[in-house]
Amino acid sequence: MTVSFIPFAEGEAMLNWIGLTDALAAGHLLPKAEIADTFLYRGDDTLLNRAAWIDGLGLAVKSATIFPDNAARDASTINGGVTLYSDDTGVLEAVIDFHLVTKWKTAGDSLLAARRLARADSSRILIVGAGTQARALHAAYSAAFPGAEFSVWNRSAARAREMAQDIPGLRTTENLEAAVAQADIVTVATMATDPVIHGDWLRPGQHIDLIGAYRPDMREVDDTALTRARVFVDSLDTTVAHIGELKIPIASGAFSADDIVSDYYTPDRFTRTSDDDITLFKNGGGAHLDLMTSRYILQQWQSRS
Repeated sequence: MTVSFIPFAEGEAMLNWIGLTDALAAGHLLPKAEIADTFLYRGDDTLLNRAAWIDGLGLAVKSATIFPDNAARDASTINGGVTLYSDDTGVLEAVIDFHLVTKWKTAGDSLLAARRLARADSSRILIVGAGTQARALHAAYSAAFPGAEFSVWNRSAARAREMAQDIPGLRTTENLEAAVAQADIVTVATMATDPVIHGDWLRPGQHIDLIGAYRPDMREVDDTALTRARVFVDSLDTTVAHIGELKIPIASGAFSADDIVSDYYTPDRFTRTSDDDITLFKNGGGAHLDLMTSRYILQQWQSRS
């Protein structure tokens, strides 16, 4: 079997956001993934391996090296790759650029939720944060909500202006509370440890998409936002006990894990029930999503003309 080596630019040219979300939806109809994470350390340097195995889809190992001192060398601090293996034989099928999988997995995860939870007539989308992932979110949401007006807020207004200069039609805002109140969809990708979005700002009919918090000490919304919304996650197994967005309010008693409506493995419940619902989705990532995304990337790569 020929092993496919898929770099970022050439691989991305084969992909589309709607196709990816359809692939993620199909992946959650298969048996639940077995997943495992391992860490190795040398001082401040880290090797993270995230592995997943889905019966019927295959196996993937996503390796990330985090070398903070690379910033002083004008080199990327995060590097890595994804190895994808055949479900039938365990044979190596592909080596895929780490950043390609991460970009499309993360934004695609949020887009699948928005396709199911956001109002179809959503026309005003606010991006909170102006980092690399914010640009991917703009591209992803544009695919499912064509014609929507986008605005961006960032703690550093200069970075928001830089992003707006690169993306035609994107407006900046410096009043976060007012921008949240006006938006139909709010997608948040920050490194915040304290909430930046407050539940008192929300109004009926909105969809809130939370991406940035990934550690036990990180949050992007307050308790009020959780209690006012119908809350969904991509996977109960990889979010509730691991991410501060949920772990902190559950520990304090402000929120209960039983209040989470659904994850992707119960698709019949993963839906908006009323135009007035406030829906809130916690994007937790997870190796199973890396596997689903990698399989989609390989299939697109193999079908190119």
